[in-house]
Amino acid sequence: MKAAVYDRYGPADVLTIRDIARPEPAADEILVQVFAAAVTTADWRLRASAFPGVMWLPGRLMLGLRAPRNKVLGVAFAGRVIARGDNVTRYALGDAVFGFSGAGAHAQYLTVKADGPVALKPKSITYEEAAAVPFGGASALVFLRDFAEVKPGEAVLVNGASGGVGAYSVQLARHLGANVTGVAGADNLDLVRSLGADDVVDYSKQTITELHSRFDVVLDTVGKLTYATAKRVLKPGGRYVPLEFSGREMIEALLAKLTGGPKMILNVSGDSREDMQCLADLMEKGELRAVVDSQYPLEQIAEAHRRVETRHARGAVVVTMGD
Repeated sequence: MKAAVYDRYGPADVLTIRDIARPEPAADEILVQVFAAAVTTADWRLRASAFPGVMWLPGRLMLGLRAPRNKVLGVAFAGRVIARGDNVTRYALGDAVFGFSGAGAHAQYLTVKADGPVALKPKSITYEEAAAVPFGGASALVFLRDFAEVKPGEAVLVNGASGGVGAYSVQLARHLGANVTGVAGADNLDLVRSLGADDVVDYSKQTITELHSRFDVVLDTVGKLTYATAKRVLKPGGRYVPLEFSGREMIEALLAKLTGGPKMILNVSGDSREDMQCLADLMEKGELRAVVDSQYPLEQIAEAHRRVETRHARGAVVVTMGD
């Protein structure tokens, strides 16, 4: 099978398309023929070893100090079940599925746990749209629902509201009953409005500290806000939730807790079958829509990585595997 492989950390050019052995499903796994997969900020950071601040060394120790242990990236996929292990009853051959793989989705075939973060693909969406949802959708869902514990009627500000996580954060904050303000560039304001934002802010013309509104939750999806900035627009008892953080944020979170300032929530989202099913149900009902910035064939995956690395993609960047 064809796969995008990298043997060393570095720029997008380290990725090459090679023929590698097709995996075989274990007793509790399904074999998926991958039709589409997302290229995410996680893939870019893993490929480039671009871990923020003090997270660099732990990241390298976990993933491979001198070279990557896992040679195929890709954490979000959509495809069709073509084989299953002896113990699998959840899926039938031919089922269209989407979800998280943990790694290895930038290939024509992939094995995943049948009881893992996978769900049936809604019939109303394409494989490309389905692949665009798991990474950004699950991150937004877990950070807003579980970590920030957004309640109906609360005011939520989403920084980076048109990006790979932000586009889903706007929709899911609205689903949770919040009043949403989205911060994005001028070219993306109409998109953010269409996703359900009550108000939009063009960051090139106005900073959030110039807003008259105050927020219960400030969600920074792109690592551009500081705690000092966020707390100036938070209500008493508000929560600042950065998706990206390093040692500085860890210290600030501790100081905020000791001094009683606005809360800073630092956490890492996981993935589960229940969350994938929740996203599938919302898409089936039309309450959540996939946002696809661009599509590339697998052979042009380096270009897809470069697009993600600009940090200006509108929603998800997707690679397709051909027939």
